[in-house]
Amino acid sequence: MHDILVALGMGLLGSVMFSAVGLVSGTDETTTIAPITLLVVLLGVPPVGVFTFWLSSVVSKHMTHAIPTALLGIPGDTMAVPLMQQASDLRRLGAPHIALRKMIASALIAAFIAVPLSVFFAVMIAPVGQKIIGVAPWLFLAAAILIARFSPGRWASVLLLIPFIAIVLALQALTAAHGVKLNVSFFLGIAVGPLIADLFSVVCPKERARMTRSAPRQVSIAPDARAWKGYFPNPLRILDSTQLRAVAGAAALSSATFVFSPVAMTVIVGEAVASRIKHPYHRLTSVLGVRNGVTESTYIAEAIIPLVAFGIPLSPVAAGPAAPLFNAPPRFSVDTTAGHIVNLHTLMSPIQFLLYGLLSVLLAALVAYPLAMNYARSSAVFVSRNISHEAIIAMFVGLILVIGVWEGGGFGLLVITVIGLIGGLLYRAFGFNTGVQFMGYYAALLTVPAILAQLS
Repeated sequence: MHDILVALGMGLLGSVMFSAVGLVSGTDETTTIAPITLLVVLLGVPPVGVFTFWLSSVVSKHMTHAIPTALLGIPGDTMAVPLMQQASDLRRLGAPHIALRKMIASALIAAFIAVPLSVFFAVMIAPVGQKIIGVAPWLFLAAAILIARFSPGRWASVLLLIPFIAIVLALQALTAAHGVKLNVSFFLGIAVGPLIADLFSVVCPKERARMTRSAPRQVSIAPDARAWKGYFPNPLRILDSTQLRAVAGAAALSSATFVFSPVAMTVIVGEAVASRIKHPYHRLTSVLGVRNGVTESTYIAEAIIPLVAFGIPLSPVAAGPAAPLFNAPPRFSVDTTAGHIVNLHTLMSPIQFLLYGLLSVLLAALVAYPLAMNYARSSAVFVSRNISHEAIIAMFVGLILVIGVWEGGGFGLLVITVIGLIGGLLYRAFGFNTGVQFMGYYAALLTVPAILAQLS
């Protein structure tokens, strides 16, 4: 009963908090959900509470991020970028409210499908989990190269893995020489890299001139239009039968994968659906629904499958936004060399992942879904007029500084700044995104020692 009450409380907290954060455009999951989840872990919240908080936060944010994407023409976060073309087309057609409804209903349906399927697939591959962990160093290297190859930087990102891993190893050696071992600071530096690069750019006259705007951005928001009665519209009636089948199939397919980039999966599955629908308007609404559904199902699967089957962060989501569920010293740790894992994998059973996962989706459905469906326009107007983006940034910068000082004092701040600045600049110049950087970081932790062991 205690665990259930804790899970309910933390799930509600995550749903409310990130339903609001999702309304603010550009709030990336890694920069927002991951640091707060890390704080929840370090505060000693029971494992089921940590898991429910994270999953409720993700599901809620991926519903409300549709509001700035569909109504304002600004991507709600990184996962919303592949939806921009169809959302812009529907806005030009005067139907942004249709786009919004399709996106939100699809996200909710996909989440309910993804939780049981991802647990099922994880249980199926768990018997060979120890063998996979044994080859984890090489899997991380292969996954890092694969994800880099399909990132915006393409082959440049693959080549940049070498200097980036070298920088991580150099900073590890520097801090270790002074008796300081850092993990969280590296993770935070990668997560907020673009933000740190922008903060440095502001104090550079040339970059500041480039970033200066002559007037505030003008945003037009379409009038509200409701086609249902009551507070909780039935998501199964928002989509037609063809779209329901497409969303369900896409959610099932993406729930079985866990090593591919979520953005890449969103684009690929969306294109596969688009190629099968001839009517332009129906194609636009269907692709939007499917893609936003895939943003939910990939995030859920890429966290749950590694958690249940392996206990190591063997996916882009597990290595990024869900990293605190695996590795949050001193409470959670992963040491594949010694075969020692202490995290949600060892602290929760598969049936708990299933039940608390469904509870997380249910809580998000009760909080984020009706909010996004009934108050989308008023919420978008309020955020665009009253919420300071600078205040949101300052809040997360303050949190990151506190965690960095807590873990390593001045060395923690040094690592966050160096990794963040280098990673942010590489992201801006070469498309070397945070997903690739996280895989590079884990390759430095696991693959390089394995290579050195083979050579010795």
